[in-house]
Amino acid sequence: MATAKYDPHLGAGPSEDSEILLDDSDSGSVLSDDSVLPDYEEDEEDEEDTEPAKTLYEACAKNDPTSMRRILERGVTKEEAMELDINGRNGLMLAVAKGFIDIVTMLHMCPYIDINHQDNDGNTALMIAAQAGFVNILNYIINFYSDVDTEVRDPRGFTALIKAGLQGREECVSALIMHGADMNAMDLVQGRSLKDWVLRTGGFETLQRIRRLQAHPVAEQFCESYVPEWPELQQLVAKATAAKTAGQKLRQRLKDSLSFSFPQDPQDNGVMDHMVRMTTGIHSPLIATGCRPLCPSSPPEIGKRRFAVPELLAKHSSKELEESTVSHNKGSVTSASPTALSAASVSLTSCCQDAAEHRESLVQGGMRSFIPRSMAHRNSIFPSGCIPKIEVTKSGEPTPKKEKKKKRQRGYLEPPVWKYKEAREDRKKEKKKQEREKEKEKEKKNARVSNSRQAKDEA
Repeated sequence: MATAKYDPHLGAGPSEDSEILLDDSDSGSVLSDDSVLPDYEEDEEDEEDTEPAKTLYEACAKNDPTSMRRILERGVTKEEAMELDINGRNGLMLAVAKGFIDIVTMLHMCPYIDINHQDNDGNTALMIAAQAGFVNILNYIINFYSDVDTEVRDPRGFTALIKAGLQGREECVSALIMHGADMNAMDLVQGRSLKDWVLRTGGFETLQRIRRLQAHPVAEQFCESYVPEWPELQQLVAKATAAKTAGQKLRQRLKDSLSFSFPQDPQDNGVMDHMVRMTTGIHSPLIATGCRPLCPSSPPEIGKRRFAVPELLAKHSSKELEESTVSHNKGSVTSASPTALSAASVSLTSCCQDAAEHRESLVQGGMRSFIPRSMAHRNSIFPSGCIPKIEVTKSGEPTPKKEKKKKRQRGYLEPPVWKYKEAREDRKKEKKKQEREKEKEKEKKNARVSNSRQAKDEA
């Protein structure tokens, strides 16, 4: 009887304690949908309740950005900001659980919000976003909330990264890994790491994403030293243009004629990978006109913790961040010469006279100037602030007339004419004919009346 060989990448299969694991009520909730976003709220909500929210928690529950802005402007206390429900969740955690991204983007301005607060189940806002798959909210939390701890554990020892892997959230796993989350962290119950839990839950796509990240641990396209050139291009061109012998040509023809082409996955470091890196690089026109990186000399890397925007602004001024480069390893500032990115941004804003004033207002705006335009509700059509003047003039040339359709020749096939369409056209023609006859009768009648009046006047 043939036996399968042991594959270290696929794991050893279900262990002896798998039945115990599945029967345990505590661990059973780990793999269930109820552990992602438990519905603590009442099923029946009062739809007629249209009154504005009065507290911060109520604004979060109702997804009311207008009331939230008014509450933050008048000021809140620490008790109001950290108001908890019966499950120990504050307003931020409730907004994250329901996917209210507008509320999440506004609460980062409140200094009393504890981003690492845990509810009764040990979940933080980052854990809720990770296991729910809200990658936009997760990226906003790790980039715009200060002192976010990715290694906070729940009572079972699960981190946000492990919970994202359990639910198969590939994008959230990638974001947490590139933010510096520990991939080797193990839970306290089973002693399993991220890869072990991903294999046990069948998340092979997530495992493939992790392997690709480990093969390329540094996002080199986000560094200033990145050169948008494909290293293997010269070798491939030289190989294709090299002189071939008669035997090599015959072998190549036989190979091309007898081989079958099947769809395959893109090769590692191939053309597709190069196109992705080149179009998403820091010097790409698509990126240079859409954002302004704070740390171009310190690209994202596996195992390197990245500072959030408020942390960078607390250590360094906005002017230093614009004119210098910051390293995420030590938080140090080094002077740098103007890059092509800064020159492009100046050329884009020099088309208006008040562009310099607008740029100064962005620098003085603090962290708001670094918030993405899609979340900050800015003018994404004219980000530099200068709106071009458009003058509309009438063309001197006459409007071209439509060309008449040429009659088809008899030798070609014509589309069939359906009976109901033909009857409809006949009715339209008859109606037009009747209208024309009525108009002619009216004209004749008017002419008779006018002639009779003239005859009376002459008499």
